[in-house]
Amino acid sequence: MDEMEEELKCPVCGSFYREPIILPCSHNICLACARNILVQTPDAESPQSSRASGSGVSDYDYLDLDKMSLYSEADSGYGSYGGFVSAPTTPCQKSPNGVRVFPPTVPHPPQAQHHLLPHTGVLPPVPRNSCLTCPQCHRSLTLDDRGLRGFPKNRVLEGVVDRYQQSKAAALKCQLCEKSPREATVMCEQCDVFYCDPCRLRCHPPRGPLAKHRLVPPAQGRISRRASPRKISTCTEHELENLSMYCVQCKTPVCYQCLEDGKHSTHEVKALGAMWKLHKGQLSQALNVLSDRATEAKEFLVQLRNMVQHIQENGVEFEACLVAQCDALIEALNRRKAQLLSRVTKEHEHKLSVVRDQISHCTVKLRQTTGLMEYCLEVIKENDPSGFLQISDALIRRVHMTENQWGKGSLTPRMSSDFDLTLDSGPLLQTIHQLDFVQMKVPAAPILQLEECCTQTNSATLSWKQPPLSTIAVEGYILELDDGTGGQFREVYVGTEMICTVDGLHFNSTYKSRVKAFNSSGVGQYSKTLVMQTSESKRLYIDAQPRFMTVCVCALSAVAWFTFDTASAHPDIILSNDNLTVTCNSYDDRVVMGNTGFSRGVHYWEMTIDRYDNHPDPAFGIARADVMKDVMLGKDDKAWAMYVDNNRSWFMHNNSHTNRTDGGISKGATVGVLLDFSRGILLFLINDEQQGPVAFNTLEGMYYPAISLNRNVQVTLHSGLPIPDFYTPGESEAAGSVC
Repeated sequence: MDEMEEELKCPVCGSFYREPIILPCSHNICLACARNILVQTPDAESPQSSRASGSGVSDYDYLDLDKMSLYSEADSGYGSYGGFVSAPTTPCQKSPNGVRVFPPTVPHPPQAQHHLLPHTGVLPPVPRNSCLTCPQCHRSLTLDDRGLRGFPKNRVLEGVVDRYQQSKAAALKCQLCEKSPREATVMCEQCDVFYCDPCRLRCHPPRGPLAKHRLVPPAQGRISRRASPRKISTCTEHELENLSMYCVQCKTPVCYQCLEDGKHSTHEVKALGAMWKLHKGQLSQALNVLSDRATEAKEFLVQLRNMVQHIQENGVEFEACLVAQCDALIEALNRRKAQLLSRVTKEHEHKLSVVRDQISHCTVKLRQTTGLMEYCLEVIKENDPSGFLQISDALIRRVHMTENQWGKGSLTPRMSSDFDLTLDSGPLLQTIHQLDFVQMKVPAAPILQLEECCTQTNSATLSWKQPPLSTIAVEGYILELDDGTGGQFREVYVGTEMICTVDGLHFNSTYKSRVKAFNSSGVGQYSKTLVMQTSESKRLYIDAQPRFMTVCVCALSAVAWFTFDTASAHPDIILSNDNLTVTCNSYDDRVVMGNTGFSRGVHYWEMTIDRYDNHPDPAFGIARADVMKDVMLGKDDKAWAMYVDNNRSWFMHNNSHTNRTDGGISKGATVGVLLDFSRGILLFLINDEQQGPVAFNTLEGMYYPAISLNRNVQVTLHSGLPIPDFYTPGESEAAGSVC
């Protein structure tokens, strides 16, 4: 019940309602709080004076116009007309609910605290032309001569507040403490107020008229409140009359006197008890709907809370994955760094080795050159010409050879001191800057839109959509169906559309279907499986389960309706009557087939002979889709037929004529075809009588109704017919005249 507490608090004072009154706008307010927010309007602008001038606008019409609203959107508070007696001269105050409240225009008696007047029972007089603005909808309400007594008291709300307060287990608090209420010590049964000791001494002294009041402990006072008899509501206009009727037009309870001489005398009224029960029922029905919405909201909140937990878990998991991926990148970069540093180290050592070798070589050569130079200088110092000339040629050659050794390039470093390696980090830096999240998840499972899925004869239409909150890109969808016998699923559609019609299905068969989405990352999960049955148009009743969805099919008819197929008919064929009537413009036989094929079940259709001239031989039967269209039905191995004239008939397949039977056709005759896949047989009827024995048996596969005729015959098709009474499907031999 804690959620209800806000409904039980006054929008002005923020405390529980005390003597609540009902405003014409259906909102509630404490009686004393209503007194506090009254303002006085000028006579010239009073809505009451406007009504008195004969405008003919009723109180309720005037309230709906709401032209006297004192609510200001600029300051979000309540104001009053300046320059009048009741205009406040001090700043307005704010209630706990944020509503701005003006100080009362008439001072309260000193013993009254907060907004209670327990021992007087009488409010000070209300100034003339007073106006009250609803603190919730901000509608201006003008008071009449009765003042606040003109508003009905909300006894129901007052009772709910009392019961709510009594149900609270906490200690009873004083009702007159202004700031922090202290624990109540007594209750006055006459004033119906709980007092603490200081407030009792100040507001309820044990002398004077109050000395006769009975003070009881708070717990006993609570019990006495609960046991107090229900107060009888009286009319606000006729205080001595009880409310006994309900005015339908004004939507308010009224008394007998209001109906006699009041403004409700011409209104429609009903018994108060009957309307009480009616409105209780309406409120109960509305509460049932609201309860369902509240239940859905609770389930939705549970879903959202679970989403919060999942988001947190997924966030932690995703962060861990991101850190692991970045760590892997850093590890790869460190490995590459080590490889590059190894290459730099090798280059460094190579350069040092080359330079050191050159230094060693040059050092040896320089030492040899210096030794030669010093030797030559010593030789030059000798004064023995003959001895000098003996060695001078050899020394000169050695000096020239040594000089040549210091020739071009010998004094050039073999290795540069610079490193010719440059790290190309630009592409990697660009890649790092471009490092971002990409869509690498497979799509979520699509949702089948059951209201758009349907079956009709031999086709099925399926529609689906992506989950509402899914943001994963989808490149296409894959629709799969089984073979109608519970076999393996097979792909029947791959594309971007989200609706697909599958044709060529078996009649009266149960199919399972499912769909999945795919993108560049892979293929998502399957949707829930949809089970549906092919036949006539269906209403689908859904039985959804967690991983499997069953669609119970309620057929409008258990038989197949079809027409002649214009697309596959021979060009000489003439169709009319919504493709139900057929003739031909050629003297040769031409073939036309039905637009529905059969592979399962028992099917029966008839053809009425509308025109029959010159005794032609029309043929009736079934055929494969690729039957020849320019010869009589049954001439090839793709058709099984009965051809008939005015006297007799024959069965024909692959140009083989069998079972000549007496009895022919004429204008108005009816030819029936019965195809039973449960026994694999085909038989014919003329005018509701079986024509010959069973025509063909061991029939399997897909067959289409077919007929061949020429210009001398016109036939009308009747499909969707029940099986003849004489025939019982599924038996080895049919009843009646079946051979």
